[in-house]
Amino acid sequence: MSFYGSQAILACIVIFATLLSSVVGQSDSLGLKNGYITINTANFKAQIVRDAQVLASLSPAGGTFDFLPFDLISARAGNGQYHWGDITFRYRKEGSSSWTDGSSAATRKPVTSLKAGTGALAASNLAPTLPTTGPLNVTREWLDVSGDLGLRFTIENSGDSPIEIGSLGFPAEFNSIFTNRAATDTQRLCSLSDPYVGMHAGYIRANPVRGTGAALVVTPLGDTPLEAYRNLAEPSYAATGYGSQTFEGFYEWQVLSRAWAENEWAGAKPWNTPSSRTLQPGQTLQFGVRFSVAPGGVRDLDSAVRKTGTPVAFGVPGYIIPRGSPSQLFLQADSDVASIASDPVGSLAVAALSETSYSITPASTFWGRAKLTVNYADGKIQTIHYYVTKPAADTLGDLGRFLTTEQWYNDTSDPFGRAPSVMSYDYETRSIVTQDPRVWIAGLSDEGGVGAYLAATAKQAIQPDAEEVSKLEAFIDQVLWPTVQTEDFAVKKSIFYYDPSGLPQYSYSSDIDWTSWTSWNEDSAYAIDRAYDYVHVAAAYWSLYRVARAYPSLVKTHDWEWYLNQAYRTVIRGMQNDVGYNRLGLMGETVFGEILTDLTREGLTSAASALTTSMRSRARQWDSEEVPYGSEMAWDSTGQEGVYYWAKYFGLTDTATKTVNSVLGYMPTVPHWGWNGNARRYWDNIYGGKLKRIERQIHHYGSGLNALVLLSAFRSDPADTYLLQVGYGGASGPLSNINEAGFASASFHSWPATLRWDGYSGDYGPGFLGLALGSGTYVARHETFGLLAYGGALLSGTGDDDDDGSVVTVRTTGPVSRRIFVGPLGVTVTVDAGSVSSFRYEEAGGSVSLTLTQPPEAPKAAAAILWVEANDAAAEYRVSAPSGVTSERLGWRIPLIASGDVVVELTKS
Repeated sequence: MSFYGSQAILACIVIFATLLSSVVGQSDSLGLKNGYITINTANFKAQIVRDAQVLASLSPAGGTFDFLPFDLISARAGNGQYHWGDITFRYRKEGSSSWTDGSSAATRKPVTSLKAGTGALAASNLAPTLPTTGPLNVTREWLDVSGDLGLRFTIENSGDSPIEIGSLGFPAEFNSIFTNRAATDTQRLCSLSDPYVGMHAGYIRANPVRGTGAALVVTPLGDTPLEAYRNLAEPSYAATGYGSQTFEGFYEWQVLSRAWAENEWAGAKPWNTPSSRTLQPGQTLQFGVRFSVAPGGVRDLDSAVRKTGTPVAFGVPGYIIPRGSPSQLFLQADSDVASIASDPVGSLAVAALSETSYSITPASTFWGRAKLTVNYADGKIQTIHYYVTKPAADTLGDLGRFLTTEQWYNDTSDPFGRAPSVMSYDYETRSIVTQDPRVWIAGLSDEGGVGAYLAATAKQAIQPDAEEVSKLEAFIDQVLWPTVQTEDFAVKKSIFYYDPSGLPQYSYSSDIDWTSWTSWNEDSAYAIDRAYDYVHVAAAYWSLYRVARAYPSLVKTHDWEWYLNQAYRTVIRGMQNDVGYNRLGLMGETVFGEILTDLTREGLTSAASALTTSMRSRARQWDSEEVPYGSEMAWDSTGQEGVYYWAKYFGLTDTATKTVNSVLGYMPTVPHWGWNGNARRYWDNIYGGKLKRIERQIHHYGSGLNALVLLSAFRSDPADTYLLQVGYGGASGPLSNINEAGFASASFHSWPATLRWDGYSGDYGPGFLGLALGSGTYVARHETFGLLAYGGALLSGTGDDDDDGSVVTVRTTGPVSRRIFVGPLGVTVTVDAGSVSSFRYEEAGGSVSLTLTQPPEAPKAAAAILWVEANDAAAEYRVSAPSGVTSERLGWRIPLIASGDVVVELTKS
């Protein structure tokens, strides 16, 4: 969801009123007027503020990119604004139940400089800037750690009784401030960061927004586990807009978190077990972090982490695991593994495959969050965070049933014409959202209102169900086509609106505040000027086209030609001049490419030509722009998908490459299900969630959509397995949103006081569309870990023991079993019906064999169309078996049987 024109300004004021400070100007509490101290190392150019001795600037040696907002330091010099080098804590004396807070940023005073010891670049005592009373004596040192920059705190109990430290945090500041910047300046100056909350193996990774150039990693220095990652409250000023769409805000590395877990976080399940440390009188503790450069950029981050002696984990296919789907874990560390335990006990079974690799198998009945705790012989602890779902097909089955039963709205007396339809749902109240002040959520349009029906229709394209298709046909005939759309294929922004005088018979809830700009009247709701809305409608039609083409007996009201024509004409209507934003990349518009492909396959040359012309015009514009990822927002992670698709399609290589890098700039990979492949989104809960706030969202729709970019790029360059690791993590994200009952939440709340799924289904659908269009079974050859399968299980061909690796056999296990990619061959195979249960390939000769089947409970197709795409333009494949195969729709028509397997042999010529 996005801002709407000039109303955006009012929205910001309303939403963030509690955050905005009434202070007109900011004081210089840091002491900037007294200058800076340079603390360079072999790998860094750095400056600290002379008076406060907090970090102001950090650039790789020999480079100009600054990971910190040094250009805005004067706007971040007030009390309560955090920087690297600050410290927060909570402590209590022995026998006390209440905690005392401390922060070096709350009321700043110049710190006391100390003589730097061996290896120290600067040292200070923080007493002047900490609470005046208290038993903790804190000193801070900036260190040269083998050419890296180190930050170390020494905490002493100077009192006469034991002290329990229940919270200890190091605020982490990066230049993620987009406020008042042009898009080109944001790309040039800004960086994004993400945590791996993995205890002694934990780290914070940061990289330029543009996704290229050296990256940065912050790792533990000594015994400094990353136990929790806490959001920081700061005052907000107009110059930076803390806690807004242009400035998400900052977090801190928490070494100890028990004091928060006992209070503000008491209702949440933390990532790691909260802990505290007790200091006896006169005793000291040291904690710190180390800043290291990854010269090769994001792909070099794991290597940079390992060079610090920090353990590294690499999970395949990631950390979201459907039951029945195998997973591998590779560990790299300086010390041997002493033990591995799962939490909850028995949730994950671990079996050693070698000294450094393990198989991870979910328990047959477990579902939800799980954690592996790895204890190393040197005392380090690493936690690896997983999310276990039901088997992929069962998860999709649950989703389809829930959407078309619990979320099925059939009140035909509804004055807005919303019945019958699949509508937004509130899982916390177990009810359909028929009213919301953000009218689109109840109005079957915009991302926040289409999430339900878009997921329901897209699900049919990969796993159709007769009863669900029947209901969705009714929805399309009675609501989508006659009400959401106009007769000329335009798409309304909402069919629910606020008009109590015009609809006196309708009972608008008196518990809702209808005075916001979001409570549109009929004219505003019926506006047809938002191009993003056309994608959802076109995707719904296309999904039913795919069903009608492969399973014609399932559709009753229209044939495949009608659905494909509806999809095509909706896209073309969305490109007309009275529709805004259509010169931008649109969320989910990869489906436009699928529509074009199917028009071409069907021989509908006139329509295909018109659609090609329309898309080429946009792509040429993007190719001329330095930053082609425009949006309704000041910065966004939505335009890249469309820009990439058409840049690649039309051979605009530079723009395609630039776009892949952009996605890698906001889409990390870490050993945590929540952040692995999690495309950066932090404002959409305001527009589509139940709990409305600015925060880093976990597996919002950006994960599934941006995965399309990376998986497509990987298919073009299968040697770049980093693309697959990140992309498959994103494509798996939408599985985790689906709970045991089948309800799909819009996103997971990452703030440690919450750590739960949002109550609304909201804008889940676009992410699921990304899963449907991009997921499959991918085979890759990793330069370190060898042959790997994502969304499948390697049954032979690994080269182990008596297996010479000449023929590789793979069983598919992912949510999309109609698409396979064989990386070593550079070959993609897709089918439109049934499923690929397994396949094998022979690398030397390039042959591929697929086993097609029709699941017992699934509808039965008479045949499947099979398509082959090879990266090598000179490579041609033909179907050599079975007999009875004919050419159709630029592919091969493979007869299927209702029960049993059909083996298809593909021969390379």
